[in-house]
Amino acid sequence: MGVVAKQSITNLFSTYFGFIFGAVNVLFLYPKFLTPDYYGLVTFLLSTSNLIWPFMAFGAQNTLVKFFSAYTEKKSQDQLLSLSLIVPLIFGGGLGIIGFLGFDYIANYFEGSNELVKKHAWLIIVIAISIAYFEIFYAWCKVFMKSTFGNLMKEVFHRVCIVVLLLGLYFKWINLDAFIYALVGLYIIRTLIVMIYALNTYQPIFNFSFPTNRSNLIKYSFLIFIAGTVAVFLFDLDKTMIERYLPLSDVATYGIGVYIAAVIGVPQRAMHQITYPITASLLNQNKKQELDNLYKKSSITLVVVSGLIFCLILVNIQQLYLLIDENYRAGVSIVLLLGIEKLYQNLLANNNSILFNSDYYRFVLILGVLIVVLAVILNLIMIPAYGIYGAAYATFIAYFLYNTVKLVFVYFKFKMHPFSSSTGWIFSILFVFCFGFYFWEFPFHPLLNIALKSLLLGLAYLYIVIRLNLSEDISNFAFQMTKYFKK
Repeated sequence: MGVVAKQSITNLFSTYFGFIFGAVNVLFLYPKFLTPDYYGLVTFLLSTSNLIWPFMAFGAQNTLVKFFSAYTEKKSQDQLLSLSLIVPLIFGGGLGIIGFLGFDYIANYFEGSNELVKKHAWLIIVIAISIAYFEIFYAWCKVFMKSTFGNLMKEVFHRVCIVVLLLGLYFKWINLDAFIYALVGLYIIRTLIVMIYALNTYQPIFNFSFPTNRSNLIKYSFLIFIAGTVAVFLFDLDKTMIERYLPLSDVATYGIGVYIAAVIGVPQRAMHQITYPITASLLNQNKKQELDNLYKKSSITLVVVSGLIFCLILVNIQQLYLLIDENYRAGVSIVLLLGIEKLYQNLLANNNSILFNSDYYRFVLILGVLIVVLAVILNLIMIPAYGIYGAAYATFIAYFLYNTVKLVFVYFKFKMHPFSSSTGWIFSILFVFCFGFYFWEFPFHPLLNIALKSLLLGLAYLYIVIRLNLSEDISNFAFQMTKYFKK
């Protein structure tokens, strides 16, 4: 796991670096410099764009990763890369025509309290097609095992730029509408930069004809498009549906809770960038024992790291909310439920990669469609009844069922599971630390309180994990860092 560990650690640091800027934006700058309605508008535009861009990419980014290593001839690889570039043009153009023809219906949908959304709704398509091309060029980099720069652009670039835009708003260099358009421009610029990097990594001889096994490519793209869309829908569906029933300000409030919980999912996102192509390669070569080892080792490493983050968030959540504008404070239960769901996803490690790159991806399709339907029904019932808390309940139930079925399916079909003797130890340690530190508060300013509790908890937790050697990757990393600082 040398390549996995090296690039995953690099991706992890860059991802968290981006999340630090994101946290500053989401928790402090957005609430300070934007009105609640405009903050809700930003959350809605980005969430809805995330729902739409998979329809434009049509699974091309996943197809590229799965089939690129299976082709051995340069011509076939170049054909695959070339075809991936025209997919968003075809499907993005189709969606654009649908949007143009159905403009009156779309405009009527936003009549009423959320007129601000109606004015800016067309930007959703622009952001979506930018994200679609970004993901394709990012996948282009990943098949050559160069995920670090793409991850930096995905996680850090736009968040740092948003800080600059928000400061420009504060100093009145731009107004609110200009901020929205500049934000959209960032997504376009990000895509252009990754495109240049991808083409510099490898420039194919462009050939827009299909490589061999065309039917398999089309079939896989169609099925994986639907299956991959499920994850995006489950992540952003709740925020989009809240806009239908509640004021835009509630979208912003719920979005803050989602962002706090999303920090727990960062380790999996960072490791996924490199384990996904490796998993595809191991499946193509039928190396089941190596795949099983990757499954277990990546799971325990992710649980160790994400478990610490979950614990730090839970024990500090009350103090953290004291630092946030009271207009955006949501209940602890939202962060707790969504945090548990993210921890569960980390436990499953590269489970998704195994399913998406195997012959059982059709199962993910059927399961995903059923779960999305269930999620829509649950949101329709629970949001009107419980407000933003109902959205959290619906998301938790849908994700829990989705992940549990995938876990069981991989076990029965591949005879693999992510659990090891270390798994039980980690969850036992997490339970003790969460319960022991939650009710302990220092009589200081919330920021100092958070810092002291986090330092004590983090040092004690890492000492126990390394002392017991619960994760080989974590222990090796700690050993290397110790050697480095002793020089």
